[in-house]
Amino acid sequence: KGWREAPAHPFRPSPHSQAPPRPPLLTAMSKRTFEQEMAFCTRETPNCITIKEGFVPGMNVPGKFYVNEALEKLVFDELRSFSRQSSNVGGFLPAIKQIGNVAALPGICKYSIGLPDVHSGYGFAIGNVAAFDMSNPEAVVSPGGVGFDINCGVRLVRTNLLINDVLPVKERLAQALFDHIPVGVGSMGIIPTKQQDLEEALQLGIDWSLREGYAWPEDKEHCEEYGRMLNADPNCVSSRAKKRGLPQLGTLGAGNHYAEIQVVDEIYDPFVAKKMGIDQKGQVCIMIHSGSRGLGHQVATDSLVEMERAMSRDNIQTNDRQLACARINSVEGQNYMKGMAAAANYAWVNRSSMTFLTRQAFAKVFNQSPEDLDMHVIYDVSHNIAKVEEHMVDGHCKQLLVHRKGSTRAFPPHHPLIPVDYQLTGQPVIVGGTMGTCSYVLTGTDTGMRETFGSTCHGAGRALSRNKSRNNLDYGDVLKRLEDMGISIRVASPKLIMEEAPESYKDVTQVVQTCHDADISKMAIKLKPIAVVKG
Repeated sequence: KGWREAPAHPFRPSPHSQAPPRPPLLTAMSKRTFEQEMAFCTRETPNCITIKEGFVPGMNVPGKFYVNEALEKLVFDELRSFSRQSSNVGGFLPAIKQIGNVAALPGICKYSIGLPDVHSGYGFAIGNVAAFDMSNPEAVVSPGGVGFDINCGVRLVRTNLLINDVLPVKERLAQALFDHIPVGVGSMGIIPTKQQDLEEALQLGIDWSLREGYAWPEDKEHCEEYGRMLNADPNCVSSRAKKRGLPQLGTLGAGNHYAEIQVVDEIYDPFVAKKMGIDQKGQVCIMIHSGSRGLGHQVATDSLVEMERAMSRDNIQTNDRQLACARINSVEGQNYMKGMAAAANYAWVNRSSMTFLTRQAFAKVFNQSPEDLDMHVIYDVSHNIAKVEEHMVDGHCKQLLVHRKGSTRAFPPHHPLIPVDYQLTGQPVIVGGTMGTCSYVLTGTDTGMRETFGSTCHGAGRALSRNKSRNNLDYGDVLKRLEDMGISIRVASPKLIMEEAPESYKDVTQVVQTCHDADISKMAIKLKPIAVVKG
């Protein structure tokens, strides 16, 4: 009662299996059981599950997500819990439903893709990738597919120090980093910036940092997009966003953002590691994870209001109000892309400013120049961004607007958009772990270019909501455990660290292993933290 049969769809079962019975399609008033929902999901490989059209209304393409057996439980438990609810009781939809809803957006190509660290987010799941055909006048851009922290990203800086050089001064070094980099909610920057500086930083990205002496020329080479999006327009950033961003340039912020001193724990591919300047275990690196702070958040918030108007005017239908979007070529779509690019440039300036401060802190403690310490940027990747790229679709080269939310670009060897240093290795992918767990450096592959629009995971991905983490964990226990692991910690808001405890996240090693086994990126280096600075 209340069900009707799903229409035929282009899903192809594997040649070794019988075609499964067609699952029922939801009518407006009915809700499926967990078992009925699962009939839409098929494990195609040990690391990839497809979602058939019909899973949510109006899907234009299938969905797929990459999880191994160790990670799938979290995804499906979320769906099981949702299926038991008599009605939707607020909060986010399960990540798997969000992947389906994105597949229903106009102009989407091939698949809506979930990566192994996928979890529920605003509109799009975090860890969701979707590409939209620029030649299709119906195709859309959605702020939910980028996220509120535009160009949140990670930068890895190497040194020529070894762990034995650092251990005797580890506490001093952690304190020096904490003193040099402003951290915490509402933290204020110490890089002197006036309104005109901010306007230029929004336009120029890392070129502003270079001009002002806060970056090295080689830093630009080793940034995604070379640290600057050329379509940025500061006039598409509201005065409120600029007001929020002006005092925060060169600040870490709070939440999952951090600066970590790490040591090389494993080298999986010596050739790749050598190209990155990593030649032995125990070598010391610094990882900086931050984004566009309050400015990026405000750009996203402002655009959602504009896009709701555009949806009403252009009669764009979505399954979820959080998927507010606009036609790519509409005024609202173009304004968002220009404002988003400006916020992305702000984030590169922000990470460059913190790299400058990190170099100062190390120089002070070791009484050597940053150049003598070989403090070069290995690479800087973006996690929340939408960019126009060329990809092969059905044998044709197409211009696509690729949304990566909580995922990382991972271009293969010989791609023209990666630096000459990495032409033989593929683009470095910096995957940050959670507080106290390991991090990884991966490289992009040709398989990833074909299967995921050159995208891979970005981190561990949350397993518990922030609320559950606060209620279930004690910050004293978390701090004690880090201390027992030999990790120095400096934190501005101790009571916020339960949200970032390792128990709050998926196992980053399983996430990375899934990407490696699926060949969408390859493991190169494993790093472990010895000191953490957090907001």
